[in-house]
Amino acid sequence: MKKNIVLIFSVFFVVTSVFSQTKRETQKGHTNQNKFKQLKDELATPDRRHTASGAPGKKYTQQKVDYSMDIVLDDDKQRITGNETITYHNNSEDELTYLWLQLDQNMRASDSKTPDIQPTSAPKRGVPKRVYDRYFPEKPFDGGFKITSVTNTNGSNLSHTINQTMMRINLPKPLASGETFSFKISWWYNINNHRTQGGRSGFEHFPADGNNNYVIAQFYPRLCVYDNVEGWQNDQFWGRSEFALEFGDFNVNITTPADHMLGATGVLMNESEVLTKKQQKKLALAKKTFDKPVLIVSQKEAEEIEKGKSKKTKTWKFVAKNVRDYAFASSRKFIWDGMAVDINGKTVMAYSYYSKEANPLYGDHSTRAVAQTLKTYSRYTFDYPYHKAISVDGQMGMEYPQICFNPGRPNPDGTYSDRVKYRMIKVTIHEVGHNFFPMIVNSDERQWTWMDEGLNSYMEMLAELDYDPNFPITRGYPKNIVKYMGGDQSSIAPIMTKGDNVYQFGNNAYGKPATALWILRETIMGKELFDHAFKTYAKRWKFKHPTPADFFRSMEDASAMDLDWFWRGWFYTTDVTDIGVKDVKKYYTTEGPNNSVNFVQDKTEGLSFDSKKNPKSKYHYEITYNKPGGLVMPIIAEFTYKDGTKERKTYPAQIWRLNDNQVTKIFSSDKEITNITIDPDLETADVDTSNNSWPKKTTNKFDKFKKKIKS
Repeated sequence: MKKNIVLIFSVFFVVTSVFSQTKRETQKGHTNQNKFKQLKDELATPDRRHTASGAPGKKYTQQKVDYSMDIVLDDDKQRITGNETITYHNNSEDELTYLWLQLDQNMRASDSKTPDIQPTSAPKRGVPKRVYDRYFPEKPFDGGFKITSVTNTNGSNLSHTINQTMMRINLPKPLASGETFSFKISWWYNINNHRTQGGRSGFEHFPADGNNNYVIAQFYPRLCVYDNVEGWQNDQFWGRSEFALEFGDFNVNITTPADHMLGATGVLMNESEVLTKKQQKKLALAKKTFDKPVLIVSQKEAEEIEKGKSKKTKTWKFVAKNVRDYAFASSRKFIWDGMAVDINGKTVMAYSYYSKEANPLYGDHSTRAVAQTLKTYSRYTFDYPYHKAISVDGQMGMEYPQICFNPGRPNPDGTYSDRVKYRMIKVTIHEVGHNFFPMIVNSDERQWTWMDEGLNSYMEMLAELDYDPNFPITRGYPKNIVKYMGGDQSSIAPIMTKGDNVYQFGNNAYGKPATALWILRETIMGKELFDHAFKTYAKRWKFKHPTPADFFRSMEDASAMDLDWFWRGWFYTTDVTDIGVKDVKKYYTTEGPNNSVNFVQDKTEGLSFDSKKNPKSKYHYEITYNKPGGLVMPIIAEFTYKDGTKERKTYPAQIWRLNDNQVTKIFSSDKEITNITIDPDLETADVDTSNNSWPKKTTNKFDKFKKKIKS
């Protein structure tokens, strides 16, 4: 008996201990995990450079870099030779002991590490020979900058160190705040065939006539950004994440074969030396024509020119003020057209350069798409500040100040499908749009790809709809991002991830941030508030270096909306939207004592009331919404009434602030509800719509079978 008593007390002690431990565990504290917690921990502390409002502060500084270049394009050897004088203006408060430059062509050098960081495996099926030859060439391409000299302006050697795609200039003495330093670099490099070897610039060879189209960028050693946030932005260029650059003035002389036509960043200073009198006359006409493109060089003229190969040369002279980069395109094959665009009373030129292989697609749409982009973007951000924008038949998608290289060609007989047409227009609008983001609103692409690609992809949607109200938009609509967001979490990264390290680049850097902005404008903020805030951000940071915090803070500052919950969910996590109807209870009312009203639950089947109980009662529905998804979003509920009419009610996202799992709301009406649908227009990127209706929709298996047979 004594033994049993001991056992009983032992069991009681264990149970009591477990209960006490469990109680203590439930009483443990926790940090603030609320989805509406402010972004104080994630965002940099504001200061007098990047302020709490999201605007540049009184202490904001920015470096300036000026370039004077002489460039020779050798069409026989497919080679660029260059000499440049760089003048660096130290506008920061810091003393600098060295400067960092980007040598992007070194990604193609024989000792480049870029191929070594890419995982590879044997393909499971045959690959096109052109693809095989790109990755397994018979003869390795001799790429990369060949630096022949780095000197002071007096010709003496200047100490420097090359680290793959970066070069450090070791200054003879520290460069104090407010001082400038000038130096010279000479170089050459072999131009890659971007059609067979890939790349963001290069040449395309046309075997039929033996000519080349050149689209040339990253062709000169150029300064890295030194700013208030990162110091030197000197990350290696691995081939994906693009460029962080300083603004400056360019004086560029480009020598080409005498029969080439050339388009470039900057104002052409010697028009009479490089253009015929007929071309000058046509150009003057284009500058006065606002309704359609004018042919400055026609296809017939271009076809005649491309038959020969001049041994003579000519030099094109350009001046570009306050640009962050430089690029050009050159070929004897180029057709050239242009039209004037009215930007709030200022005339801006839209140009296209293209070979006959791209006509009539380019002739029909390229310059018109350039013009529409300038109009739309100017309306939503700021007036386009430069004098021109160029689209080039470069058969890729890349952007530079005032010039971009785009894809799209018709069939050999000149016909083209809507698919080819819309893709060409889409990419053209996107690349021209990059003049605004990041060529003017100069975010750091190497760190935050979404700040240029995502914002630009959103703006691209507006321009596409202006160009064609029925434009088949592929990125940006919430329904189009559902498959990505609801996919395998092991291959998804938050938007706030360095560009080189994301898994699905297109969806992460382009699609999801564009969708986020679309949802903000269309569903959460409304057009008026969003457009004002977005324009405020763009105007604040044009010709400056904004950070993500500057964007987030500016959008809130200019709209009087706390959006920290949205930035955290959409940009800092990979959470998804999934909101459903968990339960619906029906109530009718009866009169109680002392002039009170009693709610009585109606337990009849379905949603229809038993009218015999209280025919005069208002309809009351206690609806429980649940949220299996991690994102907090507005609840958009559409109620269908017995008479066929519909009513919509939107609850702000803040409805989830006290319970992140489910929330109950009473909805009252004079009419009887037969159906409730959540997010009927697919505005929130809900990844699972099976729980979006009440009564829950069921699918007959036989109906599924009939549908399958029919398809």
